[in-house]
Amino acid sequence: MNKNTIFRAHNFNAGPAALPLEVLQKAQAQFLDFQGVGMSIMEMSHRSKEYEKVHNQTIALLRDLLAIPEDYEVLFLQGGASLQFAMVPMNFLSAGKKAGYVMTGSWSEKAYEEGKKIGDVFQAASAKEGNYRRIPGNDELQYDVDSAYLHITSNNTIFGTEWKTFPDTGSVPLIADMSSDILARPIDVSKFGLIYAGAQKNLGPSGVTVVIIRRSLLETANPNIPTMLRYATHAKNNSLYNTPPVFGIYIMGLVLEWVKEQGGLEAIYQRNQEKAALIYDTIDASKGFYVGHAQIEARSIMNITFRLADEELEKKFLEQAKKAGFVGLAGHRSVGGCRASFYNAVPYESCKALQTFMVEFQKTNA
Repeated sequence: MNKNTIFRAHNFNAGPAALPLEVLQKAQAQFLDFQGVGMSIMEMSHRSKEYEKVHNQTIALLRDLLAIPEDYEVLFLQGGASLQFAMVPMNFLSAGKKAGYVMTGSWSEKAYEEGKKIGDVFQAASAKEGNYRRIPGNDELQYDVDSAYLHITSNNTIFGTEWKTFPDTGSVPLIADMSSDILARPIDVSKFGLIYAGAQKNLGPSGVTVVIIRRSLLETANPNIPTMLRYATHAKNNSLYNTPPVFGIYIMGLVLEWVKEQGGLEAIYQRNQEKAALIYDTIDASKGFYVGHAQIEARSIMNITFRLADEELEKKFLEQAKKAGFVGLAGHRSVGGCRASFYNAVPYESCKALQTFMVEFQKTNA
């Protein structure tokens, strides 16, 4: 290998996940001296004009890419999606109200369990029967028009399913955990009262959580909870009430610039579909050698989950894949099997290489 060649593994980790090489190189070039100020961005005050510009540009880029309406706030928080599991009901599940949760996998289960600790919640629909291989149809959703909100998980990293279309919930706020597929495709933000997403899959590094919230929903939030757990606190202070995760927001801004340079979400979506098709077509053509977990109509373009004929063969597949330079192909510890995460920054070339490896492995081991 040429000493100037950068070795890059085929990174299929579910999160923290691949970042664009161009983003990493740009951050590397600015690491010691950010824009001539003689400091790394990690060293400067979050009240400085240099950081404030980065902060506001990142918000503006996200607004532009997702076409976020003017009546929504964009917040940068901490604690990951796991903290949002509690913040959502703390803010919006008031006494005398009930909130519905659609059960589509492990993360919706976690959100539901947190909601139970805070107020009255119910399962509006569930795909647990059959081990979360599908997404419930809109006609299966059961909730009252006076429900506090309806919560969904738009993409399920562990089971490899995604919502293809989102329900129209009328006056009931639709709240979505979009941690693993935000920026993967265009969405209509106006259908949602609140969207939250951990950054470590498509947005940037771990440590930042994006919240997109309709301002009218903020007005209904419970004011009698700790200050840091109120969305209104962060909206009022442009996410600068306390020290934000400066470096993570900076990297997020670079990732958003990269997405824009790729042609925006329409172009990203087309490429994501092409990447996923490489593996799904290989699974379908394998005549049972590879078996996909998700039903075809619910297949995620971000997380592809599959099994092999037996555990020994599966173990051999993962061992050989690792030796061949593929990282992160083992399924989640709770379900086993195999999983390849195809987030935006995973190059087409890595996906093509995985397809080639899968075809050759079947030829050798069928």
